[in-house]
Amino acid sequence: MKNRKRPPAHPGHILKVHYIEPLDLTLTDLAKNLKISRKTLSKIVNERGSITSDTALRFSKAFNTTPELWLNLQNNYDLWHASHETKEWLDIQPLVVAC
Repeated sequence: MKNRKRPPAHPGHILKVHYIEPLDLTLTDLAKNLKISRKTLSKIVNERGSITSDTALRFSKAFNTTPELWLNLQNNYDLWHASHETKEWLDIQPLVVAC
């Protein structure tokens, strides 16, 4: 795992800055288009919710991207925070020697 000092951007931030604002979308209109609740979308945009496989598929269709883009953004965000918020995982001993 890369040793980044700064956390990666939350996918909600990417969604807001690179898609919602430039396209002048409202959360209500986007939620209707994505067929998800405004509350769910708001949680993601405000960095309190996560991208699921389902939302990744919806975002990829709406913004002509791939679902992997959205899932990778979420995964990178989650892994960075997990690795920096707890250190217990560092004490785990390998059970298998890498080849």
